[in-house]
Amino acid sequence: MNHIDRTSHWEKIYQTKELKDVSWYQPTPETSLKFLLELKLPMDAAIIDIGGGDSLFVDNLLSIGYINITVLDISHIALEKAKQRLGDKASTVKWIVSDFAEFNPTEKYDFWHDRAAFHFLTTESNITKYISIAGGAINQGGHLLIGTFSHSGPEKCSGLPIRQYNENEMTTCFKDSFFTIKCINSDHPTPFNTQQSFIFCCFKRQFS
Repeated sequence: MNHIDRTSHWEKIYQTKELKDVSWYQPTPETSLKFLLELKLPMDAAIIDIGGGDSLFVDNLLSIGYINITVLDISHIALEKAKQRLGDKASTVKWIVSDFAEFNPTEKYDFWHDRAAFHFLTTESNITKYISIAGGAINQGGHLLIGTFSHSGPEKCSGLPIRQYNENEMTTCFKDSFFTIKCINSDHPTPFNTQQSFIFCCFKRQFS
């Protein structure tokens, strides 16, 4: 699927479905927040949410007191929904409409958050490109948190094929630029009364 097809696919998803009607909906992103808070980052740490769409992660970050937040998503509609929900608070967030596989960062980040975006990359070339983009965009000593479907999780999401991972595979993917802090398995209850099995891995950017 090329960039135009991916854009059209996700614009249609966000145009036709409400936040509570998608499988990845979380009223509180507990696992992501737990990892973040354990790092004890300063409130002005540069945080980016990759594939954030109109999820509530940004709402929670603002509530905690973080002031340097970027949300990136391929869907303009998704980001507009998030902005409308946040109201005046939206002006304090940086919004980037971009395919994360084609992202060209113009600043460095202390915390890169990706819940359920990375696993849509199914070719080695795209995976390698993503790792290179993240490695170049994260400050040395900064952190990368990725939540992706485990081998017990779905084989597709929103009609698209995904790639499943375990701890060893995730560690191997990122070992050239990052070392692994911790990986955990987490079951996500969907709005449809089903469970999706995730693995979350937190990495630290190595110093050159």
